[in-house]
Amino acid sequence: MTNLEPRPQEQVCLTEPSGTTVQLIEPRAVPLGGPRAMTVRRTLPSKARSLVGPFCFLDHYGPDDIAASGGMDVAPHPHIGLQTVTWLFEGTVLHQDALGSVQTIRPGQLNLMTAGFGISHSEEGTLRRFPDQRRLHGVQLWTALPDTARHGSPAFEHVPEVPGLDVDGARVQVFLGSLGGVTSPARVFSPLVAAQLDVPAGAVVRLPVDREFEHAILVDAGDLTLAGERVEPGWLGYLGPGSDELLLEAGDRPVRAVLAGGAPFGEEILMWWNFVGRTHDEVVTARAQWQEDVAGVDGPGRLRFGGVPGYDGDPLSAPELPHVRLKPRSRP
Repeated sequence: MTNLEPRPQEQVCLTEPSGTTVQLIEPRAVPLGGPRAMTVRRTLPSKARSLVGPFCFLDHYGPDDIAASGGMDVAPHPHIGLQTVTWLFEGTVLHQDALGSVQTIRPGQLNLMTAGFGISHSEEGTLRRFPDQRRLHGVQLWTALPDTARHGSPAFEHVPEVPGLDVDGARVQVFLGSLGGVTSPARVFSPLVAAQLDVPAGAVVRLPVDREFEHAILVDAGDLTLAGERVEPGWLGYLGPGSDELLLEAGDRPVRAVLAGGAPFGEEILMWWNFVGRTHDEVVTARAQWQEDVAGVDGPGRLRFGGVPGYDGDPLSAPELPHVRLKPRSRP
């Protein structure tokens, strides 16, 4: 997925652990472009928090009637310095990228793309691609790659079935990292975890976690209390390091939620548009080289990101950079 805000704000992001008090992060609505655009709810990055472990971006969408919204149609766009993590609750999405990957994803499966030095990809969940599809519902997360990995070669992997476990009656599907003695086969570059949690109505779940990690829970549906704090659907509840377990209590409705966490990310990162870098000049160079790819002109960055030949349409052009050097925003 891409950030289609016409004036994306730069952010320098550092983890800021906040102990055992639950911090609530309200989502903001972001349209994915066009008059009938699918709208996503974004909780990371936000003014309240930039990172949870290495997770620097979280979009939550649906359930959308794609006959009304048009579904997901994200034209080829570039990334550097991150991994994109796609996880669905309902529907089907087609991923294509500059490596030649062509992969359909369905609920319970994982798509993981490692951008490294640079890659481009498209994502489609439309009636044109899937005539029988009616609803689309899921999340996409980005993880920031550490400096040791962010200049590496791009890669893509599809995990058709992720491991799971049961904890106090809740079903836990671990799609990244390790939790409760099970480990996802997907390749990651920082200590982290991501999982879908399905908690029955009325259940009290003590989920064992790594006390060195910070954690956040995005509630998709249902009535959830995290460590004594109510987390509304669509909101993110954050807890800093220091706990061996997360106390989850479901109310009168069953809960579906996504857990994301990891060791506090020790590197400062600069995010702008679809790029996760470190400096102003690095982002400026990546943007210029993507525009060379879009225009098909020869230049020093030609084909850094490559093309997506299977997509029927033009790639996205990068937004204009602000007329000042990208610099840190004030931190809360």
